Amino acid sequence: MKKILIIYTGGTIGMIQDPKTSRLMPFNFSRMLDEVPELNKFDYQLDTVAFDHPIDSSNINPEIWIELAGIIKDKYNDYHGFVVLHGTDTMAYTASALSFILFGLNKPVILTGSQLPIGMIRTDGKENLVTAIEIAATYKGEIPVVNEVAIYFENKLLRGNRTVKINAAHFNAFNSPNYPVLAKAGIYIHFDYNALLPYKKGDLSVQDKFCLNVGVLKLFPGIQPQFIDSIIETEGLKGLIIETYGSGNAPNYPWFKERIKRMSEKNILIVNVTQCNEGFVEQGRYETSEVFNKYDVVNGLDLTFEAAMVKLMRVLAMDLTLKRQKEIFLELWAGELTISSSYFKVD
Repeated sequence: MKKILIIYTGGTIGMIQDPKTSRLMPFNFSRMLDEVPELNKFDYQLDTVAFDHPIDSSNINPEIWIELAGIIKDKYNDYHGFVVLHGTDTMAYTASALSFILFGLNKPVILTGSQLPIGMIRTDGKENLVTAIEIAATYKGEIPVVNEVAIYFENKLLRGNRTVKINAAHFNAFNSPNYPVLAKAGIYIHFDYNALLPYKKGDLSVQDKFCLNVGVLKLFPGIQPQFIDSIIETEGLKGLIIETYGSGNAPNYPWFKERIKRMSEKNILIVNVTQCNEGFVEQGRYETSEVFNKYDVVNGLDLTFEAAMVKLMRVLAMDLTLKRQKEIFLELWAGELTISSSYFKVD
């Protein structure tokens, strides 16, 4: 019998609606089988762990990521797979974080949630939960089909660190803009075995140190030098993500170049990611991105913003030289970026 651990952190999926007041309120998650009787039909052992106080996903932080990773590590040998119930707003951040914490992962960790509370008639939560559990329990012999952190939502399984939230009003809330869907659920669940990470035998290790001295600079037409100055002068700043235009472009004003130089001289690790929903950064393709090559800004390639930010926090927590941190940032940790392709010009 497959054993699946369901970890409830909070979020809309764990809410029910009071029939008298219509107010949404958390329910005792130990009574999950009462709310989702369909789970009784599974020939699995389903156990639950719930955070003492449900967390709105807007309040998620690295301490929560570390706590989640600790639960998975402590229970790792007792279960075939894990389902994490989480609010949708920061689910992509948490999925990225877990993928960068759980090294040697060779079991499924599936995050899911809902746009409507599980206690409402039209909820999407029941289907998301049921299918996430089924995916977590899917094995070929002794080998799990999914050996990574993934998000299941609205009939699609997506690599966690490739996922972004795209919609706050419809059930189809997530997308994986630069990587194929791992599986599609219809009458049957069809896995794309070429897209899934391969199984690797080994032990799980948790590497959970984060540096929070990071920031983000999103470029926009009309951005002023003093605004960038306020970021540069942030006390203790060690890392910065610059969200650039198109394939990694920025203004080629002299004052902008001077500020990139200043950040480089302050040993701030800068990562260039595109504002576009799809595509990749190609520094040096246009004159307007050459400044980033000149001052050794890290080319973020096709990283999502969420994955780039969490990975930056992890890399900066390593006691390494800046040069080595930049090298490690562009190493492939858990399938989060494309490092070799006919259209990526990477040395």
